[in-house]
Amino acid sequence: MTRIAIQSLQSGATDAARLATRLRCPVNTITVHRFPDKELRVTVGPAAPTTILYASLDQPNDTLLALLFAAEALRRGGARRLVLVAPYLCYMRQDTAFAPGEAISQRVVGRLLAGAFDRVITVDAHLHRTPSLAAVFPGIESLNLSAIPAIAEGLAAAGHDPRAVVVGPDAESEPWASDLGTRLGIDHTVARKTRRGDRTVDIDLPDAAIIAGRPVILFDDIVSSGGTIIACAKTLLAAGATRVDVIVTHALFPPTMLDDFTAAGIASVRSTSSVPHPTNAIALDGLLAAALAGEVTPDD
Repeated sequence: MTRIAIQSLQSGATDAARLATRLRCPVNTITVHRFPDKELRVTVGPAAPTTILYASLDQPNDTLLALLFAAEALRRGGARRLVLVAPYLCYMRQDTAFAPGEAISQRVVGRLLAGAFDRVITVDAHLHRTPSLAAVFPGIESLNLSAIPAIAEGLAAAGHDPRAVVVGPDAESEPWASDLGTRLGIDHTVARKTRRGDRTVDIDLPDAAIIAGRPVILFDDIVSSGGTIIACAKTLLAAGATRVDVIVTHALFPPTMLDDFTAAGIASVRSTSSVPHPTNAIALDGLLAAALAGEVTPDD
């Protein structure tokens, strides 16, 4: 029996295979069968003492059940240590009850996964009031990686205009925008966002003068409805930006929305491989392999 192996849901099979190549370990694709009544039957490959489950949780409801079923089968099959690699981690936004009667989904999902896995690795978890990933997963190991090193490496390899400015759409994006700008050796600034609804926002540029006559790299960690990115791009172009290229860690928006981005004047959209998407351009397997290096022993 090999000492370490990767098991992947079908949606992440390509990325899991790249990760397995880096770790020099076998990889199996988990089979999920859906019965007519929508119940799931999950079948895993051979368990290894240390088994890595790779699954992005962008389609969370069925995926969470499939993961829990897979974890049960692998434990029974001999896995002593289960490591969940979820480049996108679902249900992190609802970290408090904003109105009477609301469920705190972050708490529920955190406890479910902590009960099934020994370690959770994710990328840029969308934590607001939660101080750290450890607070989400009590009693187990957890690691929240930044995608910025991989993004900076990808942009540097592709070539970028040294006059470009990295722009974050709101105050929450400042650490990422600052880090990306520093790694690329270019300026950065952050916009102010006022949310008017789920899909409507107002964008203001406190430092508009830095934008005029320069290309912009607009970065956000998550794009789902697309309203913030579209509003920000229009504001940047109105302020004199010569070009707006979007970089996003987690691309949750439907691919059909790319037409709306083009109509808003956005020149390109590139995302990391955290969520399978047509805009994927920046692989995370190197970042994840480095985080998993300690799981691989000399005998593996």
